[in-house]
Amino acid sequence: MNLFLNEALKEAIKAEKKNEVPVGAVVVKNGRVIARAHNLRETRQDPLTHAELIAISKAAKKVGSWRLVDCEVYVTLEPCVMCAGALSQARVKAVFYGALDPKGGAQSLKVRIHDNPKMNHRYDLVHLPSAECGQILSEFFKKKRKERKSK
Repeated sequence: MNLFLNEALKEAIKAEKKNEVPVGAVVVKNGRVIARAHNLRETRQDPLTHAELIAISKAAKKVGSWRLVDCEVYVTLEPCVMCAGALSQARVKAVFYGALDPKGGAQSLKVRIHDNPKMNHRYDLVHLPSAECGQILSEFFKKKRKERKSK
C-alpha cells in the first residue's frame, strides 16, 4: 500500500475507535505529511466534519494560506461531492483515494468536480485500490447492521 494512504488508514482506525465511519485523510506537501484527520461527524454532531475537510483546514493553517497548490491529499474513501468541491476550492494538486464509494463518491456518481472545465481549478484524482481501506469500512457497517438487528 502507498505510504501516505497507509497514514490515512491510521486515521481511519482512530475514527473507528470513536465509533465514527472509518475514513481518514492526510495532506502532503513536498513529500511530508503536514496535516491529518479522521471523520468526526458523530463526535461533533456536525455534517461538515469529514476527514478531508478537517485535514485541508489544518493544512491551510499550517502553510498560512487557503491555497494548497503544492499539496496532495490521500484519503481512504472516494471523496463525496462536498469534499470534492472543498478540495477544488483549496486548490490542491492531486487527490488519491483507496476505496470506491458507489453511493456517495463524487466520481462514482459522475459528478466530475475534479476535472470539470467550467471550474476555475482542476486537480488530479487517482484511485489507488486498497483492500484495507475497503475492508475497514465493510467491517464497520457489517457491525452496525448487526447492532441494529439485535435492538
